Amino acid sequence: MDQIVRQLAAMIRAAVADKTPLRIRGGGAKDFYGGALSGEILGTSAYRGIVEYEPTELVLTARAGTPLAEIETTLREEGQMLAFEPPHFGAATLGGCIAAGLSGPRRAYAGAVRDLVLGVRMLDGKGSDLRFGGRVMKNVAGYDVSRLMAGSMGTLGVILEISLKTLPLPAAELTLRREQTPAEAIALMNKWAGKPLPLSATCHIDNLLYVRLSGAVAAVRAAREKLGGEEVADGTAFWHSLREQQLDFFGQAQPLWRLSLKSTAPPLHLPGRQLVEWGGALRWLKSDADAKTVREAAALGGGHATLFRGGDKTSGVFHPLPSVLLRLHRRLKQSFDPAGILNPGRMYPDY
Repeated sequence: MDQIVRQLAAMIRAAVADKTPLRIRGGGAKDFYGGALSGEILGTSAYRGIVEYEPTELVLTARAGTPLAEIETTLREEGQMLAFEPPHFGAATLGGCIAAGLSGPRRAYAGAVRDLVLGVRMLDGKGSDLRFGGRVMKNVAGYDVSRLMAGSMGTLGVILEISLKTLPLPAAELTLRREQTPAEAIALMNKWAGKPLPLSATCHIDNLLYVRLSGAVAAVRAAREKLGGEEVADGTAFWHSLREQQLDFFGQAQPLWRLSLKSTAPPLHLPGRQLVEWGGALRWLKSDADAKTVREAAALGGGHATLFRGGDKTSGVFHPLPSVLLRLHRRLKQSFDPAGILNPGRMYPDY
């Protein structure tokens, strides 16, 4: 495996010398996400395998090319899981999962990708082999570069290894469904979030509110009686379909927008269909509305909008940054990738 790291580092140094952009790629499951793909492919799929797993310590370290499915299978055998419930969208790898920074239905209740990252090993834009963080929650001094890598889309470095906090699988889990208007559903999700309920996922679509309860058997049973509604026979399949965007909602032809808002933001008056997750904080929109209209609506809701799939990317995939944040992004890019060869244009057109 050390030979693979040396080869990757040599490829980066050669690209710097030749001023050749590199396109970092694991399993290719997230190729649709972000800006235009360009450059010579730097593949990480060969650098795979679990380096260390301590179930009693709830910590796993694995190489970037390790299939996400393999990691989840190993964890399930020990009665554990990745708490942020990452989407796969195909043959996903752990490195791509961290670089994309995407979390599934459990995110609002168990934490995001970055919350569970303990440490990383990476190659920067000069081919230097760097390590940050560690394998325990408090082993962080100075800048938390490990978590900075989550959602960086490969623009700051090539992730080699990741240490993650794992969590036990819940003893009991069930899904409830009830009819609610969008406004009623958002109000209920926020009300429930302020109570000691074992919530682990919420979703509203087509005037139906779905709620997943996870935890101790007694707690789930008590919450089920308190919340009411119809129990869904195969709730696991529903949440898997939602996570992997296999519901009919996602199969429609219009571009798919991902809006991160204040959880209390009222229903958005935009053309197209909407699906609400994360207690109201995540709104998926299937619409032909132009980017300006969607982003203005997101800003009014206290958040931002990302063109997730399809559509015209010329107006930018990610929400435009305020000038101060844009300067910080550019300074980070300059520090980690001074030659600008790693995934150029994947996040923003000018870097």
